[in-house]
Amino acid sequence: MKKYLELIRVKHWIKNILIFIPMVTAKIINVSNVITMFLGFISFSFMTSFVYIINDVRDIEKDKLHPRKKNRPLPSGKIKKSTAIVIAVLMIILSITINIYINKSLFNLAFYFIMAYLIINLAYSFGLKNVAIIDIAILSAGFILRIYYGAALVNVEVSDWLFLTILNASLFLGFGKRRKEINQNKDSRKVLKEYNEDFLDKFQYLSLALMLVFYSLWVTSQNINYLFLTIPLIMIIFMKYSLVIEKSSEGDPTTILYQDKVLLALCGLYGIIMLLLLVF
Repeated sequence: MKKYLELIRVKHWIKNILIFIPMVTAKIINVSNVITMFLGFISFSFMTSFVYIINDVRDIEKDKLHPRKKNRPLPSGKIKKSTAIVIAVLMIILSITINIYINKSLFNLAFYFIMAYLIINLAYSFGLKNVAIIDIAILSAGFILRIYYGAALVNVEVSDWLFLTILNASLFLGFGKRRKEINQNKDSRKVLKEYNEDFLDKFQYLSLALMLVFYSLWVTSQNINYLFLTIPLIMIIFMKYSLVIEKSSEGDPTTILYQDKVLLALCGLYGIIMLLLLVF
């Protein structure tokens, strides 16, 4: 079972928690909406698993030569390519079926967002991951689409400040991931030959600065007592993340989050505080 959970990247489903943000920030938490968002979370997670499997199927031979990726289920031979494809088909069928059940129809706004995620990520897997800047833009778009998918499920709008906050936070993570990959093995990705550390450093921390500015503007626009106190906590979280990524041999944000218990605890604390302030 472990190898199948690794194949569909269950650990990476944590990114899909972003789907819940529109419901929480709109202060419309109730049983009905929570059930809808949970089903949406599962639907989007299955779609991301489909994308991960397709990407792994395409990169089997390259991953066999990678010091870390060679241990994944497909390049290591733990799971056959044909089996992985069957699982991928099952993932996308379940994702679309759940989305239809939530929205009582096939064509709806949430469906368009999840399809947009699928299309841009397939384009990424089939070539755009080798185009500098575009590769990071697509990674960032994935986070943005999670927000808008969640907003579509409960029929709320995403504020401009929140959009810009998530955009720049995801760009920060994307630039940081590429920078770490350059340090580890510049030959592991074709696109890494187009980047250099100076460029990635500049735009990584420019994105971080903009994210903090836009987050502060979003916080002050909410007119909620004590919400401004989350600003220094966000700064501490990103300082901790930056420190960890500088020391670690790992560049994937999800892996870093699981590996560093202090960072995980800080993120959990932030989530609890936000729920208390926005809901109660």
